[in-house]
Amino acid sequence: MIIEQPSLWLRWIYPDALWRMNKHERAVYLTFDDGPIPEVTPRVLDILDHYQVKATFFMVGDNVRKHPDIFQQVKDKGHRIGNHTFNHIGGFRHGIRSYLNNVEKANEYLHTDLVRPPHGWLKWEQYFFLHKRYQLVMWDLVTRDYSNRLNAQEVLWNVRHYARPGSIITFHDSLKSQDKLWFALPRSIEWLQAQGYSFKVFPKMK
Repeated sequence: MIIEQPSLWLRWIYPDALWRMNKHERAVYLTFDDGPIPEVTPRVLDILDHYQVKATFFMVGDNVRKHPDIFQQVKDKGHRIGNHTFNHIGGFRHGIRSYLNNVEKANEYLHTDLVRPPHGWLKWEQYFFLHKRYQLVMWDLVTRDYSNRLNAQEVLWNVRHYARPGSIITFHDSLKSQDKLWFALPRSIEWLQAQGYSFKVFPKMK
């Protein structure tokens, strides 16, 4: 599938981005997009604590500005932080300068070396300049927990069907995902652990 598991041609467009980690290591990289928000992120943290799992949160800068206490909570619990732009803007709708400025504005709050572009799309020139300073992180599996066409059981099925060694798995700590998240996230973690997967976060750039 082009959505749940991006095709090779899509991965070739951004060759220096991370789509999948070491395929020979039985580990996955759990990620969350679009937070932090008080309605969802703290409960996600409680679930991760329960299973002793660390994850990477790709945060919208304006949400961090509005909820600095939750941002600090994520950091204090040892999770990795990523940049998801300041206003969750799409690269195709913005020029190079305005898009890069939006990423930099977010990083004034986030202070991270990781960037995930909203919707997974960038103009090639935006990608060219961003990857000089940041590690771009895409995904090997997007659960589609945000979709109103899927129910919670189908979100869980996506994890069970598409997860593989090295997968970068994307959930969303957002309002439109929360109802499916509460069902699918703990069951996904339990299933992955039962299959012998460990959970890792991305290393720092050198």
